[in-house]
Amino acid sequence: MGVFDPFLRLMAAAFPPAVVPAGRPMREAAGAAADPDDEDGTWRPVGADTARDLSPITQERMQRIAAWAWERNRLANRLIELPLAMLLAEGWTLECDDADAQGWLDAFVRDPINRLDRRFKQYARELALFGEQCWRVYGNEVSGAIRLGYVDPGAIEAVVTDPDNVAQPIGVVVRKRSGDRRVYRVILPGDDADLFGEGARALRAGMTGGDCFFFRVNGLVAGKRGRSDLLSAVDKCDAYDEMLFGEIERGELQRHVLWDVTLTGADQAECDRRAANLPPPRARTVRVHNENEAWQAVVPQLAAGDADTALRTLRNDILGGASLPEHWYGSGGDVNRATALAMGDPTYKVLTDRQNELKAILEEVGTYVVWRRAAALGRAADPADPALRVRAVFPDLVTRDVAAMAAALGQVVGAAAGGVSQGLLSRETAVRLIALVATQLGQKIDAAAELAKAEKEEAAAAEDDVYAEPAEDEASPLSGEEPA
Repeated sequence: MGVFDPFLRLMAAAFPPAVVPAGRPMREAAGAAADPDDEDGTWRPVGADTARDLSPITQERMQRIAAWAWERNRLANRLIELPLAMLLAEGWTLECDDADAQGWLDAFVRDPINRLDRRFKQYARELALFGEQCWRVYGNEVSGAIRLGYVDPGAIEAVVTDPDNVAQPIGVVVRKRSGDRRVYRVILPGDDADLFGEGARALRAGMTGGDCFFFRVNGLVAGKRGRSDLLSAVDKCDAYDEMLFGEIERGELQRHVLWDVTLTGADQAECDRRAANLPPPRARTVRVHNENEAWQAVVPQLAAGDADTALRTLRNDILGGASLPEHWYGSGGDVNRATALAMGDPTYKVLTDRQNELKAILEEVGTYVVWRRAAALGRAADPADPALRVRAVFPDLVTRDVAAMAAALGQVVGAAAGGVSQGLLSRETAVRLIALVATQLGQKIDAAAELAKAEKEEAAAAEDDVYAEPAEDEASPLSGEEPA
């Protein structure tokens, strides 16, 4: 009898095997593959979370390592700061066609607590470092003015999503220093009754901590948390740093000199006795000996060529993963001006993508500011009203060659006019071609509206040029007759 036989008999008695009636097919038990998060075991939402996030411990560790690498590792620092400078070094503005709304936006940006004109660069930096941002919102119920508070990404414990749509965050759980937890409600443009189902509305009703904005980057649709721009690069940045320190140590070793002393005709005992009484020579000293003693300086021969190649390979792997060319990190290599301009295209596309993210953040916050101020004043704020549409304006990432663009515009205008005169193009299509080139000079043209305006001006000029016949009762100045 085996050691486990009594245990197996006990388990068999407690859980007897199911008996299948004769003639009834055997089927897999229902619910064997049920989702463990399913409370009633009968259904699973289409948007159920499928663990697309890092574990909470890994998320917290990622944020700590990213901050450490940004502070201590020069290459990791450049991966964050170079794009940040390209995006925000020349500033940004929030604009709105409505004069009152523009005043509200300016007051919000320059508020002494918000100081968004200064702090947004820090927010954008930490969005790249930590992968997410949570801003608390405090509103004045009388004036509708908005102030922002900052929530440390390290204090975010969880993000709550719509039970029916995992892609939509509806709340943020924040851990306080005291150990208490607060749940903030994510601000969304619209009323909860119009946006969510019964489950999400019930969850948001219990979020009494206040309102907040929540933004994330580098996340998956089914995920809840963001990821750092340095997540995949930080280990290699650390390895690059270690290799550089190894090269520094190699350089130090090359400065060391080993003296090899040969004693002619001496036995081992005499060599040991001489070595015990022979201190290493100091710099700029003289040592006198006879022909039986020979001194030779031995310097370590450590080749650096292979190390330089390895460093460049690793550095380019890190920079390439961030879509940054190597000459942006001080390594010219074989790059000239022409190839540098061509190599910049992928980088500018990636930077434009992040710029669009920052624009969307500013426009979302700015729209909420306008809506709250208008509501406090009893003014209806129609989201479809173009005058109340908030725009985040950033300078162009690439400095345009104005002379080349102007020459191209002239050629397109001539070609379009020729196409219209030959009946090959419609006037509106010709204006669209001209507008397409004009956008490269920063000028946005609505082709249909511009054509209508040009035709109207052309008609008015034609009317001014038409010769008007004198009235019949007016005498001709050449006939000398008096008017009737």
